[in-house]
Amino acid sequence: MSKSPFLQSVRTEIRTKQYSYRTEKTYLYWVRQFILFNDKKHPEVMGNHEIERFLNHLAVNRGVSPATQNQALCAIIFLYKNVLKREIENLQYKMSKTPRRMPTVLNPEEVASILGNMEAEYWLITALLYGCGLRISEALSLRIKDIDLKSRNLLVFNGKGRKDRYTLLPGNLRENMERQIAHSREIHESDLAEGFGLTSVPASLHKKYGPVMKDFGWQYLFPSSTRCVHPIAGYVCRHHLHHSTYARQLRQAVQASGITKRVTAHTFRHAFATELLRSGSDIRTVQEILGHSDIRTTEIYTHIIGDRRAGTVSPFDRLPGS
Repeated sequence: MSKSPFLQSVRTEIRTKQYSYRTEKTYLYWVRQFILFNDKKHPEVMGNHEIERFLNHLAVNRGVSPATQNQALCAIIFLYKNVLKREIENLQYKMSKTPRRMPTVLNPEEVASILGNMEAEYWLITALLYGCGLRISEALSLRIKDIDLKSRNLLVFNGKGRKDRYTLLPGNLRENMERQIAHSREIHESDLAEGFGLTSVPASLHKKYGPVMKDFGWQYLFPSSTRCVHPIAGYVCRHHLHHSTYARQLRQAVQASGITKRVTAHTFRHAFATELLRSGSDIRTVQEILGHSDIRTTEIYTHIIGDRRAGTVSPFDRLPGS
């Protein structure tokens, strides 16, 4: 079914909208599952009844999470709205509400313990997650041109919500960053010597800039150990480290540290925000650094530290002798 003309038309529409490759794979998966569940009927002859049956099947028989249900629904709505040019109305199904849970937060001693069990690039990735408040996708997608060691800034290009933002870069990471940049340069020069050297970029950028993608500034800070064929444009390139590779290293470090909390790459971002607020940073500043569009998303960290005033110290407590 992956080579069917209909699925190709769905893929074309997704790429026209310039969605990420990850979203493309996800949407195609759910459209394929929807069709298979309904005995391979063409979506053109299906409607609300079939959509509702499929979504209920996911919830009841497959036991998927609310987030996964919503993901499947988004894919189907995209299909009907953008490919079949039909609006789905009066659907007897609403977006599932994901239970609001307090995020797991590590204290500085726990972060240090995990870092003590990591080496080389994996240590640096973790340090950037905690020291800059990055998402794992943002850390792995850092390019050399996004790094300003002199002003201690990182540009997060096309982050969540397709927004750019700057975040702070810890000064004591400079030496490690320089070492990783040198490592990336060494790999890039080897690629060039072998007749390669292109980095992976969205297909539209490759078409627009072409050979410029061989410039060192466009290379990833954390390059993959192997070259690959670009899944859309078809050229040989070098991508960044895969998130699963980092997740495996992190899991081993957490086990070695004896920490029983559930720790993921995102846990360090939670810890970053919590420590900033605990030390008295303004919540609006933290919101901007994290790239939250809604202040309420940032406010959850004030609940974690048990103080909605986010560590603000009274002027009286700063008086001499107080």
